[in-house]
Amino acid sequence: MKTFRRYSELIRLHTIEDRFNYLKIAASVGESTFGFSRYLNQALYRSKEWKDFKREMVIRDKACDMALEGWDIPEGAILVLHHINPLTLDDVENRSDALFDPENVVCVSDRTHRAIHYGDISLINTLPIERRPNDTCPWKV
Repeated sequence: MKTFRRYSELIRLHTIEDRFNYLKIAASVGESTFGFSRYLNQALYRSKEWKDFKREMVIRDKACDMALEGWDIPEGAILVLHHINPLTLDDVENRSDALFDPENVVCVSDRTHRAIHYGDISLINTLPIERRPNDTCPWKV
């Protein structure tokens, strides 16, 4: 029986490590997900409907990596909506409810997204970035 994971369960976990372990997929490098039909999910991710949905989820998660407060995704970094339960070609072709289910997505940085898919926590920082006044403004250091 397939395990169905949910956003509402994810946010009950309090550490980055626990959330990573809940989300990790551990696929193989180069493993085909959509193969020659990849254009279908790419068309979805370019749609207005997806962009509007993504905006709502970014607001919900406060642009925090794995929706963990204090783990802000840095401005300029690529922000991805990760489907907690991976999509299938059938989901995309038939516009499954899983595509736009808020319980099936979480904001992650591109780096964290790769870590989740490859099952490699070393790809993400496990300590939050300590902020200091003017640390993003090099001429004011």
